[in-house]
Amino acid sequence: MWLSLICRKVSLLAWAASAPSMILSESGTPPEIVHSTPVPAQVMHSNTFRGTLEEAIAKVKSLPAKPSFMIHTGDITHLSKPAEFDNANRVISQAGLDVHYVPGEHDFLDEGMKLYHDHYGKNAKGAGWYSFDADGVHFVGLVNVVNLKAGGLGNLGEEQLKWLADDLKGKSAETPIVVFAHIPLWTVYEQWGWGTDDGARAIELLKRFGSVTVLNGHIHQVMQKVEGNVAFHTAMATGFPQPAPGAAPSPGPMKVPDDKLRSLLGITEVNFVRGQQRLAIIDKPLQG
Repeated sequence: MWLSLICRKVSLLAWAASAPSMILSESGTPPEIVHSTPVPAQVMHSNTFRGTLEEAIAKVKSLPAKPSFMIHTGDITHLSKPAEFDNANRVISQAGLDVHYVPGEHDFLDEGMKLYHDHYGKNAKGAGWYSFDADGVHFVGLVNVVNLKAGGLGNLGEEQLKWLADDLKGKSAETPIVVFAHIPLWTVYEQWGWGTDDGARAIELLKRFGSVTVLNGHIHQVMQKVEGNVAFHTAMATGFPQPAPGAAPSPGPMKVPDDKLRSLLGITEVNFVRGQQRLAIIDKPLQG
């Protein structure tokens, strides 16, 4: 049994019955909000961000085998506006798949985080965390963007960590685990807030399992790390490419030539073979 996963930086997972397939995607809104700042020129010149999102969904639809579901790792919107949620749903629904979501910080800007929860969190715990099983693999969606400060690290919190310990308690060490959240659970670059301050506590709960894959977005670029049986992966976005850690004074959308934009945006294909420890992850830009 194998699992194929296509990732963009919003986080989408798709799963097929006989040959399980996941799609990981992230819409790719900027990690920080800058008031009165226009949409970056490279996005406008590429038929808008919505256009590149539609291109990514078209890639999903063109897969030889239709996936069973998708997972989205957050930043569905930019400012948590009703029309933004509606527009994202309209585009993503074109894939014709069920979608499991976790929020990004841009999805929690309205009072009480009501719009995200009304759309996607009705059956979740706490701020939106939950788990489910598919074809022998246990999936865990975590939330690390509550009360996120500009430039600050993500946080899971005591309530969610206790829930995670209880959720994993009944699973055998042979169960493959896939964890997905918006901000990386490992520290990519602390100075920019690219990490989760209590992420190590979640990883400690996962170390007894033989195969653990942690999928994240937020930083809009491919980064990978392996610690024992735990493999970490962040994916490209479908909009707003970000600089490499420390390569700019601060994080934020990069201005790039139009002909280079799609080489920095894309999806990621991930294959999982039962009995093997690692997921095979192949990043595929929209162009090139």
